[in-house]
Amino acid sequence: MRTGTWLRHAWINRLQTLLLILFLLGLLAVVGMLLWGTDGVWMLLAAGAAALLLQLAVAPWLVLRLYGARRLDYGQAPALFDLVRELSRRAQLPVPPALYWVDSAMSNAFAVGNRGSAAIALSSGLLGQLNLRELAGVLAHEVAHIKNGDIRVMGLADSLSRMTGLLSLIGQVLLLVNLPLLLLGELGLNWLALLLLMFAPQLAMLAQLGLSRVREFHADLDAAALTGDPQGLALGLAKIEVAQRGWRRWLLPGWGSPEPSWLRTHPSTEERIQRLASLVQEEYEPWHERFDPPRFAFAVPVRRPRYRIGGVWY
Repeated sequence: MRTGTWLRHAWINRLQTLLLILFLLGLLAVVGMLLWGTDGVWMLLAAGAAALLLQLAVAPWLVLRLYGARRLDYGQAPALFDLVRELSRRAQLPVPPALYWVDSAMSNAFAVGNRGSAAIALSSGLLGQLNLRELAGVLAHEVAHIKNGDIRVMGLADSLSRMTGLLSLIGQVLLLVNLPLLLLGELGLNWLALLLLMFAPQLAMLAQLGLSRVREFHADLDAAALTGDPQGLALGLAKIEVAQRGWRRWLLPGWGSPEPSWLRTHPSTEERIQRLASLVQEEYEPWHERFDPPRFAFAVPVRRPRYRIGGVWY
C-alpha cells in the first residue's frame, strides 16, 4: 500500500518528529547555557543520554504491573495471538509481542518495550466492544508503535521535557535568592533570559504533545499498511470514541472537546479517521477473516464509571 498519499504522510511525519526532537534538545541546551554557560550545554547533553539509557533499562513488566495487567496465554484468546503473530511477521519484528489484558471498562490499548521484547495490553472494555476486523486495526496500530520505536522516542521527549522543567525551576529559585542584589542594582537582569526560563516548561510541554500526536498519526499510517485495511482501524476508532464520549456525557452533560487541539496528547478521532479515509483502497485482502472470531476464556466486565472519594474509578 505504498501509494503517493502514504509516502507523503510518512515523510511529513518523519520531518515533524525530527523538528520537534531538535526543538526540545535546543530548548534544553539554551536553558542550560543561561544557567551555566557552555559547560551547562555539555552537562545537559550527557544528562539526556543518561536519561535515555535509564529509560531503556526500565523493564516493560514494571509498567504493566502498575496497570494491573494480566498476561494471556494462547488458549485464552487464540484469535488475538494469531493476529499479533501475523502482524509481527509483516512488521518484521524478531518476536511477536506478549499479550496482556487490563480489567477495565475503559476502551484502551497500549504497548511497552522495544522490537526485541515488547508487550501489548488491551482493556476488557475494548475487547468487549470491537469485532475481529477492528481489533486487527488496533493491534496493528500498537505493533506499529513497537516497530517504529515510538516508546523510546516519547520516553526521550518526556525526559527532555522534565529536565527543562527542573532547570527552569532551578533558574527561578536562583533568581529569588539573588533578588536583594537585583533590587540594590548590583546585579544585572536579562529580561529575555528570564522570560525563557519562566516559559520553557510550557514550550517543552507543547512540543511533547505535538510529538505525541505526530507519532499517533504515523502509527495509524503504518497500521493501515500492515493490515491493508485502513477502514478497519477507522471503524475501531469510531467505536472507541463513541464509548469514551458515552461515559463523559454521563459524568459531564454537554461534554465535547473543550481543550484546544494543541493541548491534546492524541489527535482528534475525526482527523485520524479522515486521514485513514484518504488511504482507503477499493479492494484489499481481508486476511483477518481466516481467523476465528475472538473468544475469551476470561470475564470481560461491562461496568460504568463509579464515583469514589478522590475521583472517578473505572
